[in-house]
Amino acid sequence: MARPRLAGRTAAALAAGLLLLAPVAPASSATAEGSAATNAPTTPVAAPATGGITVTGDTSPIHDPALVVDERTGTWYVYSTGLVNRENGGTVQIWSSHDDGVTWAYEGTVWDEIPAWIDEHFSDGELPGSLWAPEVHEHDGTYYLYYSASRFGTNNSVTALATNTTLNPDDPDYEWVDQGAVITSPQEIENGKTFNAIDAGIVTGADGTPYMAIGSYWYGIFLVEISWPSGKPVDGALQDAVHLVDRFQPGNPVEAPYIYERDGWYYLFVSFDRCCAGGDSTYKVAVGRSRDVTGPYLDRDGRDMFGGGGTILLDAHGAIVGPGGQSVDDDVLAFHYYDASNEEIPYFPTLGLQRLDWVDGWPVVDTTVDAATLTTAPTDASARIGRKASFTATAAGTPRPLVLWEVSDDDGATWRAPEKGQPATSDDGTSTFSLRATPDTDGVLVRATATNPHGSETSAPVTLTAAKPGGGKS
Repeated sequence: MARPRLAGRTAAALAAGLLLLAPVAPASSATAEGSAATNAPTTPVAAPATGGITVTGDTSPIHDPALVVDERTGTWYVYSTGLVNRENGGTVQIWSSHDDGVTWAYEGTVWDEIPAWIDEHFSDGELPGSLWAPEVHEHDGTYYLYYSASRFGTNNSVTALATNTTLNPDDPDYEWVDQGAVITSPQEIENGKTFNAIDAGIVTGADGTPYMAIGSYWYGIFLVEISWPSGKPVDGALQDAVHLVDRFQPGNPVEAPYIYERDGWYYLFVSFDRCCAGGDSTYKVAVGRSRDVTGPYLDRDGRDMFGGGGTILLDAHGAIVGPGGQSVDDDVLAFHYYDASNEEIPYFPTLGLQRLDWVDGWPVVDTTVDAATLTTAPTDASARIGRKASFTATAAGTPRPLVLWEVSDDDGATWRAPEKGQPATSDDGTSTFSLRATPDTDGVLVRATATNPHGSETSAPVTLTAAKPGGGKS
């Protein structure tokens, strides 16, 4: 089944989703640059052992990222909340990376429209504007995609399910098959409590029993037993649900549960406080742990998350505002945040990644704020026709920055990324961009940008001079 593609996304969303917008060049100039560039499509930088991962490519708008690494291919996928107001269908969005989470590409949406049964479910009033908060879990060769639909600000919600045999959109067998509703609200859960049936997260207990963590506000987070291969709750699961998290404060602002097993511990990651308010968001990621998947989950100070506990793992810092909506795979924490450094669309929701460190059995993130700068800028370069000219730049900052290159063949009126990919950024922040000297590339301008989540710096343009053999200019 062909997958829905990019056509419906807005230009503004695309602009904010690229660290460097690459305008389409005229065919002649694109061909000249493409034939002359000598950079193979390489990984811009190796992901750090721990700490923040600087990302590039299509990284916005991403909300509630579900990170899943395909163990067979090494491809990283992020599934995220659909665009508002049913733009591009409003269904779950898909993004992929083939270099350990550094460079991301938009892969389209799960479907081209919201399933009709969801509109029927909400036919008594306002229809959901998009599908929310996906979760992807693999069991016995089948991928289970859980997603939510809700009437915003209420607990009139449904978590639903789709299945697939592959995550690769280019696989001929790729098709997300809708399996309908899994859990709805409002209805009663454990001891007659109310809950909100969104934000599902799947985990398997030590005895092989699968569970769904679910909830948002109301009475908080619950653990519900499910079964395979249906992926849906067992009989009596709501009445027998385990109440994991309740902050016992007005509104009970907690949601987005994700349970991650590591070294015999189960770690419950949740988002506290206010989401979805741009620069006014107070979202933050909290965590507790338990030896048993059913809890209790205690924070580093021994406080039960059912009762107000929860160690704050990740909060606002630098240009990262309101981080939350998290998931974890292969010790990488994925989250969205509102990007204060985005000058075009301030506080646009953006993908964030942190490779977790583990200290005394607890996850740790690096929240050092050091905006990227160029410590060495490129300079003019020349080469004889047919030979390569090289430009070098070095960046510094935390998280470790990328150096991204652009070229212009119209005296700087427009700029584009190299068509054959960005050259690598080394561990010390150095990157070298090579361009073959030809009559068509003579006079081409080149510039470098050092970038990380907290800021960027762009060099002044420098020039490639293509010299004729014997020293004359082309």
